Amino acid sequence: MNTKASHPPRVLSCIQPTGDLHLGNYLGALRNWVNGQHGCDAFHGVVDLHALTVTEQPGVVGDATLRTAAMLFAVGLDPEVATVFAQSHVPEHSQLAWVMQCQISFGELSRMTQFKDKSAKREGSFVSAGLFTYPTLQAADILLYDTNEVPVGDDQRQHIEITRDAAIRFNHRFGDTLVIPEAVTPAAGARVMSLQDPTSKMSKSDESGAGCIYLVDESAAIMKKFKRAVTDSETGPDSVRFDRENKPGVSNLLEINAAVTGRTPQQVAEGLDMYGKLKVETGEAVVAAIEPIRERYNELMGDPGELARLLRVGAEKARHVASATVERVHDAIGMVPA
Repeated sequence: MNTKASHPPRVLSCIQPTGDLHLGNYLGALRNWVNGQHGCDAFHGVVDLHALTVTEQPGVVGDATLRTAAMLFAVGLDPEVATVFAQSHVPEHSQLAWVMQCQISFGELSRMTQFKDKSAKREGSFVSAGLFTYPTLQAADILLYDTNEVPVGDDQRQHIEITRDAAIRFNHRFGDTLVIPEAVTPAAGARVMSLQDPTSKMSKSDESGAGCIYLVDESAAIMKKFKRAVTDSETGPDSVRFDRENKPGVSNLLEINAAVTGRTPQQVAEGLDMYGKLKVETGEAVVAAIEPIRERYNELMGDPGELARLLRVGAEKARHVASATVERVHDAIGMVPA
């Protein structure tokens, strides 16, 4: 087949369900997904099979998958426009993953830096084969949908390269069958740092939770966290200014405020001369942005039937594409038709 897809550019972005999503996820990525869904053929997967590499307790993955899916719809992904699905609802992911595992060498997997990093952190504890072969399932995720573009940061580019290599190798062996995806730099999102350690990214692994604004946080909790945000000891009329290097805490608050109000950090700083006022104004701006998201999320979590329906719709749309790809792959290899 011609590996140049005939449909509008298909863009795949996936998220692993490993905990509640936070303000950094929203301003850094999810908002871009929502804004971009009308300009492409958007596929968004909640990759619950990948989450099995870090989960050992029953029920955890399923619960996290539902919460993550509900939040994707709550932030504004439209099921009539974008295809939003749970990975495990599309069995073709696992089918194609085995084929990809047979196209990628042991040596290639051994060189993956993420496996080295994650396995090193678990030294002395259980390291699953799934963590090692993770890139083969990720390759299947991408190739299954004839994906043209995959928005990724620098830490994921190696995964796209191994996917491209596997697809090129398959096409060389069995004829042009798979679309070769391109890694693209996502639209710049806001840089959101921890409220308690503004030199580190906001993260759901924050043990105390004080430095992280979760999208499910109540308004009072959000305001409390912002009022306790770390700044610095400078005083004076020019103390509220944007200077990432020398004033990381203040600059983080200015950037967050700017991101949710559509201004620049410098514009936010104008007229502010006290850190207390900056904290309150930023907290109020974030509350205004998050409140409707949290309300929609709570509606969906309170209506499991509707959430299940939305995921079924997404799975049906995804399987329509995925089943055709697997059939094409099996035909190219020459496997016996079912």
